[in-house]
Amino acid sequence: MSSTSASSALEINNRGLILVGASTISAFTEDSEEGRVSTAMYEDTMQTLLVSARWRFATKQVALNQSGSDPLARYEHKYQLPSDYLMLHAITVNDLILEYNVYGDEVYADSTSTDSLIADYTFRQSESNFPSYFILLAEYKLASIFATALARDENLAALFENQTNTLMQQAKTLDAQQQTTRKLVTSRFITDRRS
Repeated sequence: MSSTSASSALEINNRGLILVGASTISAFTEDSEEGRVSTAMYEDTMQTLLVSARWRFATKQVALNQSGSDPLARYEHKYQLPSDYLMLHAITVNDLILEYNVYGDEVYADSTSTDSLIADYTFRQSESNFPSYFILLAEYKLASIFATALARDENLAALFENQTNTLMQQAKTLDAQQQTTRKLVTSRFITDRRS
């Protein structure tokens, strides 16, 4: 990602404010209606957007550490989730998917004490690493919130929410291109068709 597209939380927030015709803020601690609404809504909005899809730019893998005593029932061991974790997608042992359950900031799984568990998860990525398609999505999502909270205009809020939904689909499509294209195995279908 080029440095020209990097944004800060304040820049993203202010562009959402501009979209609804509100005044920008100089800091999230600013004592104004825009400042109070921004402070109340910004972080929850970003975290919700980050877990709304399995964004490639906000996905990590990490080896988990066993935590404290074993669970009381149903699972063999518990593991500490990373501090930047927002949503868990998979736990694997030797590339095999393992069944698990999240309890608070720990994950419980049936494993042996020598297994190395790898977690695939969504983390709270820094705004400076958001791709442009996600920045635009975030700005429009914030605008839909600001249209209600600041502009008090339900029609404007609905307009921005519709645009947010369109941008979400576009962003998912663009983000999905950041992995190896999966090929459809057709040999089984061809064999079945010929028989």
